[in-house]
Amino acid sequence: MKRLITLVVLLLSCITGAYAQCAMCRATLENNVSNGETGIAAGINFGIMYLFFAPYLAVGVVAYFWYKTSKSNARKEFSERSLLR
Repeated sequence: MKRLITLVVLLLSCITGAYAQCAMCRATLENNVSNGETGIAAGINFGIMYLFFAPYLAVGVVAYFWYKTSKSNARKEFSERSLLR
């Protein structure tokens, strides 16, 4: 488990900025940046990163609770078996 957490932390620390946008978004952002308005570009880039990260976060939360539930079920099963002996 420690190896998995270490791997996730290392991978998240190596994230670089995402510059992928649709053609219309790119044209709008280039127009705004050329006019000196960088706030919209930063907002759209943050939104892209949010949409990219949200599914991984959801899967991680589900996996965490699944792991905890399976561990507690295994402990209960082990204690029930030891009581029957």
